[in-house]
Amino acid sequence: MTTTEFPSAAARAAAATALAEDASGRDITTMWSVPEDLVATAEIRTRQSGIAAGLPLVAEVFAQVDPEVKVEPAVADGTRLADSQVLVHLSGSARSLITGERTALNFLQRMCGIATLTDRYVQAVAGTKARILDTRKTAPGLRALDKYAVTAGGGHNLRLDLAAMVLLKDNHIAAAGGVTAAIEAVRRGMARTGQTVECDVEVQTVAQAVEALDAGARWIMLDNMPMADIKQVVKIRDAGDDASQILLEASGTIRLDTVIAIAETGVDLISVGALTHSAPALDLTMLLTTGPAPCPR
Repeated sequence: MTTTEFPSAAARAAAATALAEDASGRDITTMWSVPEDLVATAEIRTRQSGIAAGLPLVAEVFAQVDPEVKVEPAVADGTRLADSQVLVHLSGSARSLITGERTALNFLQRMCGIATLTDRYVQAVAGTKARILDTRKTAPGLRALDKYAVTAGGGHNLRLDLAAMVLLKDNHIAAAGGVTAAIEAVRRGMARTGQTVECDVEVQTVAQAVEALDAGARWIMLDNMPMADIKQVVKIRDAGDDASQILLEASGTIRLDTVIAIAETGVDLISVGALTHSAPALDLTMLLTTGPAPCPR
């Protein structure tokens, strides 16, 4: 499974914020109960099958807790995981391992969960031309990590932020005075600034889709459309001379039990907000496996 480049800067910032939130430097339970000079090894294991994502973030967390902790991933991001499979081997100060445990697991469970749910959608539409996209429905502050996890599961990123591309949604269209007016306004904006970006136009009806096509839109999002209307828009698109240049994207409360039927309509893209806003965390655990004699002073 191919993933995009891991967002290292975002990972450093997220780890620092999470460790500060957890008061990792004042872990009184660990400081009072675990011998200061005790060294140990540990493993992070799965408790269910899934897809790996976020392994580099584990190393980042422990590097900030204690640079002497050794972190050795046993798998790569994108790996298909079995139940009770080892993801990471760790060794170092027992205090450091225990202090960083929850923060590392929080990130890893979330990212593996997103990758696992994405993989289920990707597998559901296998054999069709449809690609699964994410949305901006991500956890605040974790967008780069959430979107990276989507790619680890075989999905694709739509847009990272508001500056990445144009996405004309219902409120933009209403404020601009209609589909055609909104598209023309965007073209004027591009000409004025000299900036050329992709433009995705959201529509809710067949009539709006036809208007977008007539206005020259090359990427149209069919939002919460009934299946019959999606099929009709695909048929209209396919009848045009420039059909191969026009992308049709389905979106709006798409579920695993409906995604294959949507893919079979002939749309090119399916955007699924649930990949990042509703993915269940993958069940993982970290346990110390040895506790050797205290280090010599």
